[in-house]
Amino acid sequence: MEGEGDRCARPAGGALLGRLTTFRGLPGPPLPPPLLLLLLLLCGPVLGELRAPPEKIAVIGGGIGGTSASYYLRQKFGKEVKIHVFERRKVGGRLATLNVEGQDYEAGGSVIHPLNLHMKRFVKELDLASLQVSDGLMGIYNGENLVFEESSWFIINMIKLVWHYGFQFLRMHMWVEDILDKFMRIYRYQSHDYSFSSVEGLLHALGGDEFTGMLNRTILQSLQKAGFSEKFLNEIVTPAMRVNFGQSTSINGFVGAVSLSATDSGLWSVEGGNKRVCEELLRFSKAHLISGSVIHIEEKAKTGGTKKAYEITYKTNSGINTDLYDIVMVAAPLNRKMSNISFLNFDPPIPEFHQYYHHLVTTFVHGRVNASFFGLTTTDTFHLTDILTTDNPHLFINSISVVSPVKREADFQSKPASDLAVWKIFSSESLTKEQLNLLFASYDSVQEQEWNAYPHYKPPEKCPPIILHDRIYYLNGIEWAASAMEMSAIAAHNAALLAYHRWYGNTEMIDQEGLYEKLKTEL
Repeated sequence: MEGEGDRCARPAGGALLGRLTTFRGLPGPPLPPPLLLLLLLLCGPVLGELRAPPEKIAVIGGGIGGTSASYYLRQKFGKEVKIHVFERRKVGGRLATLNVEGQDYEAGGSVIHPLNLHMKRFVKELDLASLQVSDGLMGIYNGENLVFEESSWFIINMIKLVWHYGFQFLRMHMWVEDILDKFMRIYRYQSHDYSFSSVEGLLHALGGDEFTGMLNRTILQSLQKAGFSEKFLNEIVTPAMRVNFGQSTSINGFVGAVSLSATDSGLWSVEGGNKRVCEELLRFSKAHLISGSVIHIEEKAKTGGTKKAYEITYKTNSGINTDLYDIVMVAAPLNRKMSNISFLNFDPPIPEFHQYYHHLVTTFVHGRVNASFFGLTTTDTFHLTDILTTDNPHLFINSISVVSPVKREADFQSKPASDLAVWKIFSSESLTKEQLNLLFASYDSVQEQEWNAYPHYKPPEKCPPIILHDRIYYLNGIEWAASAMEMSAIAAHNAALLAYHRWYGNTEMIDQEGLYEKLKTEL
């Protein structure tokens, strides 16, 4: 399979040159030397231009999207190209840790699905260690009482689920599994070097009209159409949306399915923090990190030639600087509140994106939870480690969970939830002292991290374009289908392949229809 992919990925110019030079070995009279020379003279400059790799590539953003892009760009364009990664804050972006009581905890993207093959590959290739996410006991709180509580006994949980919801939990698992099976096709496409010029085109290649249609309806509409009950939607599906994306069942069906996949077992994270993947990808790709903010990008002619390049103006601690790049990858949200990059003198102008990113507050509290807040008497043993919530206008939290450090130690493994522990709370606004006193019987430290965490989903969704200009690519448009570490890595791989094929004119590797059937036939 690797040989087939390598063959397909060769520059178009190289393939043409191969055909010209092998004509002389075919039966029949060879090409007359003057004619062969004429052909080479005519084709030579074009072939030379097509085959020359870019000199410098800029990647704007040092999160999982940008560092994945630097990794895949290095793979495709080779060791000679210079890759510069711009990051104004810390490498990792929305993957970050926060120190609480001397230990680091995941404050951003926290869990990785067992079928996230790009993340698995990174961890293996970068020689990082993984940690299994601890399986605690979960409860669902509706603002008055717990409508569902997990037991430590598997058979009791099964009986409870069937008693409350019939076999809908199993049906939901099968529904999500069918979507995941189709989504997994992306790895085969990318292993054969195929790329897509739009997010919608990528999704359609994976799941046809079903996948693109999911962007235009809510997860509520999708599951109602599939016959799920209101009770199940309110008490199981809604809490999953609230904990994973801070929103309700009004989000689009595709991101809703991604959220439900997080209810699977086998979730994991990276020891030392998921941000370590970004740090190591940057090192592995031998990209040069520029700690600064990109101010604007403008198309310029290269000195001494007709080739165009992109001039990036950026600010560092040493002042304002400029540099020229052949290709630009934007791996940061093009939103005035988040990156504020201007595109100067482009014709037609590069559009501004005004999509709203959802505000989320992550609060870490070292304390003892107040059982009575969740409708339990003070004599009850509080055994739950994860409490999700239904939609209730009076609720001021989305979820609350006991968390373990990113470097796990033995004494953090088996603490009962009623003991002093570190709790992680998701909410839309900062928690007041009065709210903290309601949630906790006692506490001795509080720390919070605010995020523009993920898009505010409101279908129908239209994903921003991947190609902003001839050689400017935008990775973050995929977030409007679904925001996740793996989605960013997929977008990075796709953009690197797209940039490579468009640089070398390999149009047959872009936006091919019927890929699934084609690859099944070839294999």
